[in-house]
Amino acid sequence: MAYTTSTTAPLGAVTVLRVVDFFISAKNAVLSWNEGRVTRKALSALTDAQLDDIGLTRADIAKL
Repeated sequence: MAYTTSTTAPLGAVTVLRVVDFFISAKNAVLSWNEGRVTRKALSALTDAQLDDIGLTRADIAKL
């Protein structure tokens, strides 16, 4: 005998999932922005000769 079950999400579960996904996406965006900020700050502290050694220019730092 085959049983079929109808599984539906409780009322509001999809909305809760979307809210949670929004906050997770926002957190990831902030973490990504901060990582870029830290990288730009570290690269800005290097001399032009050091930047040239790794194949970058001051203009490249702003693009990161």
